[in-house]
Amino acid sequence: MLTPRISDETVITYVQAATKVDVDVAVKAAKAALENPSWADLHPSSRGSLLRRLSDLVEEHSVDLATLEAWDSGKPYQVALNEDVAELIFCLRYFAGFADKAHGQIVDGGASKFAYTIREPFGVCGQIIPWNYPLMMAAWKLGPALAVSLCPAEKTSLIANC
Repeated sequence: MLTPRISDETVITYVQAATKVDVDVAVKAAKAALENPSWADLHPSSRGSLLRRLSDLVEEHSVDLATLEAWDSGKPYQVALNEDVAELIFCLRYFAGFADKAHGQIVDGGASKFAYTIREPFGVCGQIIPWNYPLMMAAWKLGPALAVSLCPAEKTSLIANC
């Protein structure tokens, strides 16, 4: 059990620390989600729309997210709001625009060869984010990933569990 605290040592909440079993369950769920036709067959522009919707929700709840980020990491509220939450919104919108632009390409192999690349999901990847920028690091990992199992730093676990 983790106990995030504000600067005067007041306990904010209690957060359950993940066990190996919890990580295994999360990875299995991410694999199932990756292979589920509702995601796997979703057109890239629809994925972009979902990321844009997420960025809109982040913007709507930016005050709450900045408050959590400030409590969680100990940084000033204005920094959390104007830098970290703003970066989260920017990052999600960037990758929303990129979602339908990651194409394969034909590679010149000479007259007797036809070569091409296909961009496809590699699979589930686990991301462990550091304590100093939990919200921004989560955005940088979640934006480009199709399926991710995110493990926040134990010192700043509030924001990734919201």
